[in-house]
Amino acid sequence: MLADNSSAGQLACGDGEEEKELPLYESKEQSFKTVPEGNMTISSRFLQAELELNTHLRQLSFSEPVRYIYNPLEYAWDTHRCYVETYCRAGQSILFLGMNPGPFGMAQTGVPFGEVKSVVDWLKITGEVGHPQDEHPKRRITGLACPQSEVSGARFWGFFRKLCGEPALFFRHCFVHNLCPLIFMSTSGKNLTPPELPAGERDHLLKLCDIALCQVVEALGVSMVIGVGRVAEQRARRALTAAGINVRVEGIMHPSPRNPQANKGWEAIAKAKLAELGVLSLLNNTSANQPP
Repeated sequence: MLADNSSAGQLACGDGEEEKELPLYESKEQSFKTVPEGNMTISSRFLQAELELNTHLRQLSFSEPVRYIYNPLEYAWDTHRCYVETYCRAGQSILFLGMNPGPFGMAQTGVPFGEVKSVVDWLKITGEVGHPQDEHPKRRITGLACPQSEVSGARFWGFFRKLCGEPALFFRHCFVHNLCPLIFMSTSGKNLTPPELPAGERDHLLKLCDIALCQVVEALGVSMVIGVGRVAEQRARRALTAAGINVRVEGIMHPSPRNPQANKGWEAIAKAKLAELGVLSLLNNTSANQPP
């Protein structure tokens, strides 16, 4: 069964309220339910879809080889909310979609591909990060103080930092999201991706994530979803097609160090693919003053 959120954080980056303790996830969900539909912002709709997904995910259970399950949308809600409320906005046409958190990325920071240095130094995300209730002794959550870099996240955000210079240019047209918010680990602490889960449990999990993805895509109004890695691309295409949502789905290579091709020059490969998709011209400084 999924773990409860055992730590409260501090509100940050969001609503101009005085700093106060963030309630447990039940209160978070309730706070969004009390917002009138007509008054909800794009970021509020996005967060609501994620919190609704959390409600369903808590009902799932997983068998071996899964032993530990972390959900950063619970214990790192503070920093995740900061990311969404700062950068999720109307007019974004492209959604980059990852699969699920990495142990030294979103699991620590609450931000997709959230390598700590990129999250703190470039995205300027702030907030408190708590702990999952059941924490592997070798996979502790240290939040924005995590000393270990995640290669995939460093490559992903580092590439867009070089290309765009400032986050505002990237997020004018794009947003980044993960299909599944959960990270799975074996007894040894080995990271397990969703394709490595038992088939029935994996299918149940991903069906729930598919529904949430469709809600997110409709809330954002994007015209293109770019899967980061083949699994995310294929899953997005399947989910959106089945739901009858007319959105273009493409893909770029995943920057994981497990991928030999990515280790030979992921930035050049990603740049060529984005140029082919017509996205690159939106993400350089010369397009900053042009209409989207």
